[in-house]
Amino acid sequence: MKISSDRLLLTQELYALVVDYWHDVDTNWGRNAPDYFTKDGAFIGPAASYRGREKIRAFYKWREDRGARTVVHSVTNFQALPESADRVTCHWFLMLYAADGKPVLPTHPPIQIAYMTDKMVRDGDDGWLVESRLFENWFEGGTPATNPNLDDA
Repeated sequence: MKISSDRLLLTQELYALVVDYWHDVDTNWGRNAPDYFTKDGAFIGPAASYRGREKIRAFYKWREDRGARTVVHSVTNFQALPESADRVTCHWFLMLYAADGKPVLPTHPPIQIAYMTDKMVRDGDDGWLVESRLFENWFEGGTPATNPNLDDA
């Protein structure tokens, strides 16, 4: 299959956006994470989901308030499939390494490997934004992922 240079460039641009998002989550408590979503964007996880920037912001604030946690969200096998000039579906794998506490921590296999589906839209002012991000767990084990009590979310 031949891949056009336009699709290659778009794939690299959106891959960089996803990596920047997770870098913010891993090194800055996700303080900027809501800005990567549309105003009513959806973060759809296996245990909890959040719609809208303020709900996403509240989730990341809850994570930060829990205390020290070391995380690495590793993005691999990234694929961008354009639907139109302003809409793209991206698929990729997320490998999550995480444990409560400050580094250096013992190493373990990833606590989660998820198949990810991002629906991205281009906004004239803000560029590409996540309309929805869907996590589908393929593997999990070891340390649990962080999720607030669903009654509190």
